Amino acid sequence: MARIAGVDIPNEKRVVISLQYIYGIGETTAKNILKAAGVSEDIRTKDLTEEQLSAIRSQVSKIKVEGDLRREVALNIKRLMEIGCYRGIRHRKGLPVRGQNTRNNSRTRKGPRHTIANHKK
Repeated sequence: MARIAGVDIPNEKRVVISLQYIYGIGETTAKNILKAAGVSEDIRTKDLTEEQLSAIRSQVSKIKVEGDLRREVALNIKRLMEIGCYRGIRHRKGLPVRGQNTRNNSRTRKGPRHTIANHKK
């Protein structure tokens, strides 16, 4: 397995797909990285030469990925909670942040149902 940005990327997949296993790299970013590195999107990871791997690594190092990106996102959420804005309060309560309806849905954020005795709508 090739190791890029501290992540083992799969060998059997195309490079453009296997780069997406790195946190912070999506389809568009993966294509831009390969274009800048001069590597074909159709080549498999196991067929990459050492020069191509080093070119990809140098392009990935220019982008904020993995630990740094996770830390930045966590700090942004923590800042929202500290200043007490609407989004921060929603994060603190574990409710949907982006205006979704909570009467019927949002079970992912709220967790399993808690039944209340003698409670009817």
